[in-house]
Amino acid sequence: MVVEHSAHRKGHARRRGVALLALTATAALALSACSGGGAASSADNGGDDELTVWFPGSNPVEIELVTKSIVPAFEEETGVDVNVTYLDYSDLSTKLNAAFAGGTAPDVFGHGPAAVADFVINDRVEPLDDYVDKLSADDQDDLAAALTGGQVDGVQYLMPLSLQGVLLVYSKADFAAAGLDPENPPTTWEEVHDAAEKLTVRDGAGTITRSGLLLPSQPVGRQQAFTTLLYSAGGSLISEDGTKSEFDSKAGIEALEYYVSTYNGDDAVSSSLGANYIDSPTAQQPLALGTASITALSAQAASQLQKTFPDKEFGVMTPPGFDGSDGYAVGGAGAGLMINADSAKKDLAWKFIQYMISPETVTAYTEGIGTVPMRASAAESSYVKSSPVIQAWLENSEQLRANPNVPGWVQVRDTIDKYLEQALNKTLSPAEALDQMSVAVDSILAQNK
Repeated sequence: MVVEHSAHRKGHARRRGVALLALTATAALALSACSGGGAASSADNGGDDELTVWFPGSNPVEIELVTKSIVPAFEEETGVDVNVTYLDYSDLSTKLNAAFAGGTAPDVFGHGPAAVADFVINDRVEPLDDYVDKLSADDQDDLAAALTGGQVDGVQYLMPLSLQGVLLVYSKADFAAAGLDPENPPTTWEEVHDAAEKLTVRDGAGTITRSGLLLPSQPVGRQQAFTTLLYSAGGSLISEDGTKSEFDSKAGIEALEYYVSTYNGDDAVSSSLGANYIDSPTAQQPLALGTASITALSAQAASQLQKTFPDKEFGVMTPPGFDGSDGYAVGGAGAGLMINADSAKKDLAWKFIQYMISPETVTAYTEGIGTVPMRASAAESSYVKSSPVIQAWLENSEQLRANPNVPGWVQVRDTIDKYLEQALNKTLSPAEALDQMSVAVDSILAQNK
């Protein structure tokens, strides 16, 4: 899905709108095949007072806020026309690769931090250190916690817009009804599964009608769910030097067997394998519908859930570990914005990014979509202090670990995802999936050294 917002000026007249566009599928082009400066340029992206920006994601609340409030305010203040396109994460890399190859890449584009190294090694993004250095010392201090998430080898390339992470959110009413203490949720994955068995509801034929535990099982979500379990079993995805996979291990087996068991077997506690509940509208979230008691959610989704259903009580778990291991969850610096290295409007592009990360705008952005602020000063804001959900994410921020930021990451992620899908569908055993996955991932990492 692509959502495009265009704002064009003709004299004093301004036309704004949001349109859903169906784009023809484009064959994925490896970034490595597009290395070097290339012909991509923003010369085709309009005049000096026009800017093209691609945002990642498909959340309707964010799209409306950015396209109908934040961008129009920037246009009004600067006189610049901004053409905004929102792209699903599943399409984003393919569309960007095709745009770079065709010379139509946007001036500014967004992605998750783990994809930045790929763009850097292929000279696709502009270093931002000179721009960041011009910010005031107070501004830099306020942004410090988030900035490292957008760096490669100590150089700033991406400006995160928020902090993110996926934690377990649960229905306190379901816990109480099942005889569980809603104020003292499980602290280990073994305890989570025990609780989930008590929370799972089946019909007369044994079909699960309410999942006790629901972990993401859709593309991209699979990798994040497995990685959370892997980290919490004491394992790691990739070596520190980024040259070899490390998930084909005892911790990897424990993590993947646990993940598979939630959807398969006599003690399964999850239904709807492959369904993308993560991106469902708030009213269609399993916790809202009563079709799940514990789900993995982002801070943004959890905030919207609590806001939409103020009469329902939801709890947020501290990331559980496996017995004897510390618990972690995938998270850290959220998606952010980068400047196309071939853009002819780099200063204007930075002006837009600086506007997006300004205290006023980033507060409106994070509060509007219900996510975790990336400025340290926001911890004292009424938004954070009035939101138990956001406070929970901040309290657990030290247990959020990012995906590896290594060249070839998007391809690595998609490869991991492919084998996880086969394991979840019992096409491969967990051991077979990890073995074949490691061979494939090591090959990708070797090609991107």
